Amino acid sequence: MEFICYPKCSTCQKAKKWLDENKIEYTERHIVEANPTEEELKTWYDRSGLLLKKFFNTSGMLYKEMKLKDRLPEMSEEEQIKLLATNGMLVKRPLVVDEEKVLVGFKEAEWKEKLI
Repeated sequence: MEFICYPKCSTCQKAKKWLDENKIEYTERHIVEANPTEEELKTWYDRSGLLLKKFFNTSGMLYKEMKLKDRLPEMSEEEQIKLLATNGMLVKRPLVVDEEKVLVGFKEAEWKEKLI
């Protein structure tokens, strides 16, 4: 299982602590140093069953600076995925990815249900 995070993010820190406390094995990946590729994002999006908007870090400064709230509705899914692949700070984190599931953001109840 891959745990994709931004180490300075407090939510990512909480999620990592939770994984460790529950003795769940993972490989950590720094989302900025190893930004998800278009192919990965497309696969994760397809596997997740979530709306593509859920993959955007809507509270991030970059999202706001780029005025994506207004721009996303006019963009195709392909354009949105390409945009996500340009900068890890646009991607909502943390992400947990394995062969079967994709969890976006840390919601303890959801993680407990799907990972334990």
